[in-house]
Amino acid sequence: MSARVGWPDVGKGVCIILVVLWHVVTKHAIEVDGAGAITGAWATLNAQLLPLRMPLFFLISGMFAGSVVNAPARTPWRRRAGRLAAVYVIWVVIQTFVLALTPDFDTARAENGWQLLAQLTISPTNLWYLLALAVYLLIARLVRHVPAAVVLPVAFAIAAVAAAGVIPDLGNLWQLAQNLFFFLAGLRLRGVVERFAAASTPLRTLMLLMAYVIAAGAVGVLGMRQWPGVWPLLAVVAVAVGVAACAMIDRHLGVVARRLRWVGQRTLPIYVIHMIPLALIDGALRGAGWVAMPAVEVVWPIVLTAVVIAVCLVVHAGLERVGLAVLFDPLRPLDRMAQARMAG
Repeated sequence: MSARVGWPDVGKGVCIILVVLWHVVTKHAIEVDGAGAITGAWATLNAQLLPLRMPLFFLISGMFAGSVVNAPARTPWRRRAGRLAAVYVIWVVIQTFVLALTPDFDTARAENGWQLLAQLTISPTNLWYLLALAVYLLIARLVRHVPAAVVLPVAFAIAAVAAAGVIPDLGNLWQLAQNLFFFLAGLRLRGVVERFAAASTPLRTLMLLMAYVIAAGAVGVLGMRQWPGVWPLLAVVAVAVGVAACAMIDRHLGVVARRLRWVGQRTLPIYVIHMIPLALIDGALRGAGWVAMPAVEVVWPIVLTAVVIAVCLVVHAGLERVGLAVLFDPLRPLDRMAQARMAG
């Protein structure tokens, strides 16, 4: 497997599409007047993918963090973590102002300075993935000399505690705690994951999928979601399905894989921007008296997800064209200054 190509980018493409779809369904579709059983089915399907979306995203992120975490110098990981934290701050502030235009849209937004400070620190917003990565890099750096046999069980225990609802409900803080395990697993077990992906077959993928469906069904029927250790174990199975499925797509479905890899290499602008066009579209449709109809409910989440992603990429290209690429890479001016000094 080569960096930035192959199944990991397919996986990132799948994950970011599922993230946008999740928000389309939970923050828009189910709130539309007339939404019925079909939209409810979309919401149920999305809920079953919770153990897959972010854990797989973090596993892949961890796989490619080794060179930064284990670098002899401190600068690489500090710059990576600082860049992520800065992007988080910038886009939380941008969202705060833009989302004020859509007060009926159901998402967390700061209404005063104290709330904004909380969202930037202890109560992460929907952009929590960026803050989590910055924190994970710090933790990974601090424990880089501790054996994986110690680090991973401790991270798994933290995930189990977070999934059990013990952590106070402060925004997405609990998600930040419970996904550390998958980032560290990707970092420490990259070779294992690569070999697993390489050895995956359609039959093995199908068997894993069946195992996940059965396990997820049992968890739902028996109400086991917050039982100690159940969620992270279920997520491990889901991630195994995701890795195997993405490897199969990359290996056997070239046309689909190329498009998913293309999206997977552009996850940052989609992630930080997508809530804004979704909120604005939701507000416009509410104002126009949009009413859900069964025939539309079937395809509407897919259509709107595609529209939101397309808008994000267009906006990103436009911002870069007018010289605002710094919104996505705040340290770029410093990098250019450093390069200029070295060249001089």
